[in-house]
Amino acid sequence: MTDFATRRRMMVDTQVRPSDVTEFPIIDAMLTVQREAFVPREKIEAAYADAHVDIGGDRVVLEPRLFGKMLDALNLSNADFVLDIGAGLGYSSAVIARIAEAVVAVEEDEERVSEAQSLLTEHHADNVILHGGPLQAGAAEHGPYDAILIEGGVEELPEALTDQLKDGGRIVAIFMENALGTVRIGHKIDGVITWRYAFNGTAPVLAGFEKQVAFAL
Repeated sequence: MTDFATRRRMMVDTQVRPSDVTEFPIIDAMLTVQREAFVPREKIEAAYADAHVDIGGDRVVLEPRLFGKMLDALNLSNADFVLDIGAGLGYSSAVIARIAEAVVAVEEDEERVSEAQSLLTEHHADNVILHGGPLQAGAAEHGPYDAILIEGGVEELPEALTDQLKDGGRIVAIFMENALGTVRIGHKIDGVITWRYAFNGTAPVLAGFEKQVAFAL
């Protein structure tokens, strides 16, 4: 029988902590949430690898190091209301739920929404609201949000999403340019988001977040 608890400790000790992620709430959440439960059954042995886990349709569970550093950049508190875009089977939302006050998890695939709901209930993530719908639309009816996390690559950020961020709020995203990616943290002040570089990281570009090609007549 696989000892996933040991693998989880190794993930934190060899991937997350050495990447300067030291905030106790993040470390505690990543040590507690059973990552192996939130990946497809056939990928369970890859759950704690230092790599993205493919969940189908150009979607992934972000690698532990990248995910941990994105959470660290967001600097979440237990009073924050968080929007998790592209929640997949719910791993990211289960982790955030242990750090923040509440999470709205957006997922567009109906089967994933159903499976994520079952998993989050089973793992007692009672402060997560699952919202089924296009990722680029967010979940305006539940907002505005203190923080937004985007679980995949972005070429262009939809305005509909940034409009859901509170003034004074933070958003973290992986901006992709061809094969190169940079993670940036944005702060919204007086209705305008100012971005700064956080670190390098890559992920598949999410559907609906591609750069719009302008056609010349």
